[in-house]
Amino acid sequence: MADQKPVSKLKLNLETSIEYVKGIGPEKAKLIKSVLGISTVEDLLNFYPIRYLDKNKVYKISHLQENNLEIQLKGKITHVQEIQTGKTKRLSAKFNDETGTMDLVWFQYSKWLKEQLPINREVYIFGKINLFNNQFSMPHPEIEIEEKRENDNRLRPIYPSSEKLTKRGLNQKYFQTILRNICKEIPNLIEENLPDYLIKSFKFLSRQHTFLNIHFPQSMEYFEKADHRLKFEESFFFQLGYVLKKIHHKSQAFGNPFPIVGDYFTGFYENHLPFELTNAQKRVLKEIRLDMKKPIQMNRLLQGDVGSGKTMVALLTMLIAMDNGFQSCIMAPTEILAQQHYNGIKELLEKTDINVRLLTGSTKASERKIIHQELENGELSILVGTHAVLEDKVKFKNLGLAIIDEQHRFGVAQRAKLWAKNKIPPHILVMTATPIPRTLAMSFYSDLDVSVIDEMPVGRKPIITAHRREKDRTYVYNFCRDEIKKGRQVYFVYPLIEESETLDYKNLMEGLDHVMNSFPDYNVSMLHGRMKPDEKDAAMNYFASGKAEIMVATTVIEVGVNVPNASVMVIESAERFGLSQLHQLRGRVGRGAEQSYCILMTSDKLSTESRTRIRTMTETNDGFKISEVDMQLRGPGDILGTQQSGVVDFKRLDLVKDSGIIKTTKKTVEKILEKDPLLGLAEHQIIKNYYLKYYKGKNKWSKIS
Repeated sequence: MADQKPVSKLKLNLETSIEYVKGIGPEKAKLIKSVLGISTVEDLLNFYPIRYLDKNKVYKISHLQENNLEIQLKGKITHVQEIQTGKTKRLSAKFNDETGTMDLVWFQYSKWLKEQLPINREVYIFGKINLFNNQFSMPHPEIEIEEKRENDNRLRPIYPSSEKLTKRGLNQKYFQTILRNICKEIPNLIEENLPDYLIKSFKFLSRQHTFLNIHFPQSMEYFEKADHRLKFEESFFFQLGYVLKKIHHKSQAFGNPFPIVGDYFTGFYENHLPFELTNAQKRVLKEIRLDMKKPIQMNRLLQGDVGSGKTMVALLTMLIAMDNGFQSCIMAPTEILAQQHYNGIKELLEKTDINVRLLTGSTKASERKIIHQELENGELSILVGTHAVLEDKVKFKNLGLAIIDEQHRFGVAQRAKLWAKNKIPPHILVMTATPIPRTLAMSFYSDLDVSVIDEMPVGRKPIITAHRREKDRTYVYNFCRDEIKKGRQVYFVYPLIEESETLDYKNLMEGLDHVMNSFPDYNVSMLHGRMKPDEKDAAMNYFASGKAEIMVATTVIEVGVNVPNASVMVIESAERFGLSQLHQLRGRVGRGAEQSYCILMTSDKLSTESRTRIRTMTETNDGFKISEVDMQLRGPGDILGTQQSGVVDFKRLDLVKDSGIIKTTKKTVEKILEKDPLLGLAEHQIIKNYYLKYYKGKNKWSKIS
């Protein structure tokens, strides 16, 4: 940067450092970068306003009601004075309009400010108002003399800022001036990135007019057009990258074709299927079946709410693998969940001769030896396990299908290790019981084909969810006793194992004592994560067998516990749980034919977010609706897990509010690449050039060059 031309002669480009922008310089550039992370001209152009002020709207002092509002006032400044408090000094002035008076305050100021304030002249002031002791004031206002006021009817942009910048004079007026100067250079800076036919089809503003109207919109109508264009761009190029990734994977991922649906599948389907499949299960099986027919590795995400029947789909898919001479494995993140899958599959295949085994960290050496032998000689058709499946000594004769449950709990390297269990990678079916918002799945999982089971089995009654407080505890306990007398069982779930010194939560050990004292006539089982595997199994079996009417547990039962006779779940300190976790816990009841209930016990005082979570749980059982609310509360990164957080870092696109734009861009991208997979047509060179310049480095696997 040291050898760049002087500011006056330097022609700006997107990579130019902001210190060479008129009005900034090295010191201010350093400050702006440290506070806002802006270092180039391109960063400035992408430094979007957070809202806009209508310059024609002027507030009156007597009408002010809302605190921390950025407003414009018209009046006169009077009575300027310096006030000393200890070692600090501030400048104060009175501002009057025809309706009242308010204070203007400068906590850090230069000597010339006091001398240059336009006293007793008609001015416009702009800034954020503060309310203290029922009096409004405005610190560090921007001042514009009426006769020097610019006759520009455009909306005034309000940019993100901080007190650190404002105190150094880098206020709204400063950034507006800087951006106005940058916008004059837009014809030299901004190139089009979409072909004419798309611009005409969607009636977009040109890209240059888009940036001009996002910073200084002619009207709200033009702002909305600019905003829509920028959101479309973000989604379009994001989707383009992922669809190109999918095309690349499919071109590289050779797989074993499964053309046969034979005796294993049809024999089970016709003779041992315990219930009629839902239409959603049938649709998903058809999608999987079409994938596995091809000599290309299947890479499919299967979403389904708690109890929607994903395990049955997984089993039927494994039977297709067997019909084609291949082995299958299903890998779960915890021993409890792996045990549940194993028990469920073993029970379903009880009347067949299909060999199924379980491999976890707790599997005894003698059992491991048998598993290893049977895997290598092909006698073992289905292996259910945890991370233990990934060990190098676990070798398959012919692994053709790998099913990963709750895949967000496994790292990329771990999944790759599973794929390497055969020379030709196995087909991959990823399952999740945590419904991911559809817009998020469409975005982040665009490199996977997505199937959704959005229908519950016939006869399954919706769980009734109720919110109760401590004053209702006697009523809740009587309700539980009534259910137990009907032959049902009850869960009590607590957030902690032992008492917290800093947080007044209900805890498991205290809860166990309380439940045993409140239900002296019934047997109580306890389950938590610190127990040894054999202790967990014993506690779970004691409850599942019906010997215990009540189970007191932590969130260890969030996945992997299946007791159809349990019809009531009481979640203590429910406000301490996340929304998706509450939904997962609720899914442990309602697994039988009887009416089931989930009771959310909370304290009397709830935060706004806690109230939203509790209200959402009581209003719907739909996991996808719940996931949408959860994403609004927590953000997409948390929904996907820490490994994926930050992946969907959009500047303008909102994955919840802009689902329509996401769907449109997904269809648009697929249509373009279906016609022109490598963007070789003349009309698509503009897309290709922009993609290569800004996205190629993020997607090194792409064939586009």
